[in-house]
Amino acid sequence: MTISRTVGSNLRQHRRSRQLSLTDLAAAAGIGKTTLHALELGEGNPTLSTLWALAAALEVPLGALLEDEPQPVTVVRAAEGPRVDGDSVHARLLHRLNVRGSVEVYELALDQTQQLSEAHLPGVQECLVVTRGRVKAGPADAPVDLAAGDSVHHQAAQPHVYEGLADDNQALLLMIYDS
Repeated sequence: MTISRTVGSNLRQHRRSRQLSLTDLAAAAGIGKTTLHALELGEGNPTLSTLWALAAALEVPLGALLEDEPQPVTVVRAAEGPRVDGDSVHARLLHRLNVRGSVEVYELALDQTQQLSEAHLPGVQECLVVTRGRVKAGPADAPVDLAAGDSVHHQAAQPHVYEGLADDNQALLLMIYDS
């Protein structure tokens, strides 16, 4: 699905779930009703400021408008992910993580050996973003090869692996705990 269609579908779903008319949402977001209608139809290319205004009016995170339904393991390659542009900020959504709890952020350097990590407690998620080199990571039964700019998000309550594939491998790891 294209980003325009995804945004349109998500806008319509969130607007209807809040029982808002097109007129009400357009007024709350400070945009025209015709513009909102076109966006819901998957037409046009909304700016970052328009999407922020709509997300704020709907009381949802920006990512709720940009992303399809999440999968159990999602891989985003460096050239993928929904993109939105503002005047000076150009953003790419990597992953949307729904949590109630805490997030730990780690900087990793990965050697060219494989490390098996045992299953964490239920509800723990990991999101790894490769910043340099190449890394194999993810669930032990289905790890993925990642290059700089790629990322993977998965439930960590299963065995998972990390392995550097180049001479110099760096990544950011987010450990997400739901309580």
